[in-house]
Amino acid sequence: MIPKSLASPSAIAYVIEQKFMQGVPLYRQEQQFERLGIALSRQTVSNWLVQVSHRLLQPMYERMHEHLLQRDILHADETTLQVLKEPGRPADSTSYMWLYRTGREGPPIILYDYQTTRAGKHPERFLKGFKGWLHVDGYAGYHKVANATLVGCWSHARREFDEALKALPENMKSQPGAAQEGLVYCNRLFAIERELAETTPAERYKEREQRSQPVLKEFHAWLKQTRPKVLPKSALGKALQYCLNQWDSLTSFMQDGRLEIDNNRSERSIKPFVIGRKNWLFSNTPNGAKASAMIYSLVETAKENALNVNSYLIWIFERLPNIDLQNNESLDSLMPWSPELPDNCKLKR
Repeated sequence: MIPKSLASPSAIAYVIEQKFMQGVPLYRQEQQFERLGIALSRQTVSNWLVQVSHRLLQPMYERMHEHLLQRDILHADETTLQVLKEPGRPADSTSYMWLYRTGREGPPIILYDYQTTRAGKHPERFLKGFKGWLHVDGYAGYHKVANATLVGCWSHARREFDEALKALPENMKSQPGAAQEGLVYCNRLFAIERELAETTPAERYKEREQRSQPVLKEFHAWLKQTRPKVLPKSALGKALQYCLNQWDSLTSFMQDGRLEIDNNRSERSIKPFVIGRKNWLFSNTPNGAKASAMIYSLVETAKENALNVNSYLIWIFERLPNIDLQNNESLDSLMPWSPELPDNCKLKR
């Protein structure tokens, strides 16, 4: 895979699985190799991952990006990342790993994108050419994405009322109150969605019109009535204001039966990165952070497409050095949803 190196497809697949699926940092893998009598430094393995990512995986990543932009329903989220050697920045600066993924329709595509800031210009750039619905939390930076209708997250809205309830004195938590009432409204909407989970988009749209719309109307009236009676900076005041500020995006899910009531899909997809970060803590260089974004994208997309990740990685690594990386048909044949994948790449059901 790398000229003049000992990096075989299976060796690199093993290292990737250990770090990006099991959360084993490279220094611990180095120790494991040493106990097996193998002299393989973390620096060597790190160089393998960076070279393989930028030489071979980047064309796959860019092709997956093209497929992603063709969808009309996406989810987005972001989390922090520390990169030690960013030009012109202190080692303790906060960078970000952005996540973009598809919705419930079609084969799943999950892409990570490393950037130095949380500025809205990053999703604006990454989603250039996209047109449709974008599930997000309440972060204002996503408003910069052109031709996107934002779909708010009711899990975030519910969490605000849950926090307001937790902030109450113990003797008041079980008593009826505004925080409890707001939580009940959110729970009613989620209960309807659970009942509609297996319905078709057309049926879901119809049922929401009949069942969810009255709840939303009642809740909105309650929000406007309750808001003036609560201290603005209290936990409850913030919960009420969040819902009122986000009302247009929170009610967008009503416009299409394919849309979801929350952004939990992207939160679940970014969680493997967050868990891995607790183990390996930081990236050393921007090149390493970009490599991590590409590898996580391939691994998480493979997982969502029900693949045996190790077998799939070995299979594509055996082929990538021998195909035309500028040919879309060749790249499509290696995608995690490709019908050309052999049976051993698929998980046994």
